[in-house]
Amino acid sequence: MRIGFGSAEFDPAGRYIEADFGGFTAASLYLPSGDVGTDRQDEKDRFRAEFGAYLAKLGRRRREVVVCGDWNIGHTELDIKNWKGNVKNSGFLPEERAWMSEFIGEGRAFKDVVRELHPGEPGPYAWWSWRGKAFDNDSGWRIDLQVANNALAKRASTARVERAAAYNLRWSDHAPVTVEYAD
Repeated sequence: MRIGFGSAEFDPAGRYIEADFGGFTAASLYLPSGDVGTDRQDEKDRFRAEFGAYLAKLGRRRREVVVCGDWNIGHTELDIKNWKGNVKNSGFLPEERAWMSEFIGEGRAFKDVVRELHPGEPGPYAWWSWRGKAFDNDSGWRIDLQVANNALAKRASTARVERAAAYNLRWSDHAPVTVEYAD
């Protein structure tokens, strides 16, 4: 197991953990959240720059790789219920979405496995604000991802969000994302 990706600034925070199992690498990512115009956004931007360089190397590995976790960025308009109201907010900034597109998508090293299995449809969301009726109205964000390299992504057979049946049954503002991979 490895904690971190070689960053002097971010490795001590434990935002990235990686483990190898035979010819398979599984990783957990907690990309920092930001707030436009603050030090938190600056930190998120620095993390993206450093992690992006590592992700590019990870995508060239000759093994199956999946990076799961809270990416804190909605990649496309289908990934946020209220995308028009969030284009100037951290998590849906044009530069954040462009960064995701450098690594994820057609002709890239990685695939967003849930999006591949649910093309063209909104969500399925895995994060909802505690405020208002976001959960009840399914007004969420799809920021919890399983991003797999092409070798593994093509074996993904089903994907779902393990959404609580009701607001009072939630144990977090996030819900687990489950993907099944065929042998």
